[in-house]
Amino acid sequence: MNDKRTHEEENDTGKLDFNSLILGFSSAALYELGQTKIDNKKLSRPNLELAEQNIDIVHLLREKTEGNLTKSEEKLIESVLEDLEKKY
Repeated sequence: MNDKRTHEEENDTGKLDFNSLILGFSSAALYELGQTKIDNKKLSRPNLELAEQNIDIVHLLREKTEGNLTKSEEKLIESVLEDLEKKY
């Protein structure tokens, strides 16, 4: 029996989908706003420019994917934007 894993299996750290893409940009924005930690590190002061850039990317993705999202994806992106805009 061959115990070697394929390159694809070795690099599979989780399925990448639209929701994880949105949550990734959301996490980056929250980090730049000083709202969360990454690798147990928190910013000493917020970087509003980078936070805004990540929020703008989520807005752009919402615009460019309009009409092509599932209901749960639409709900997620709206919820994420609402939360980020309140915190920004």
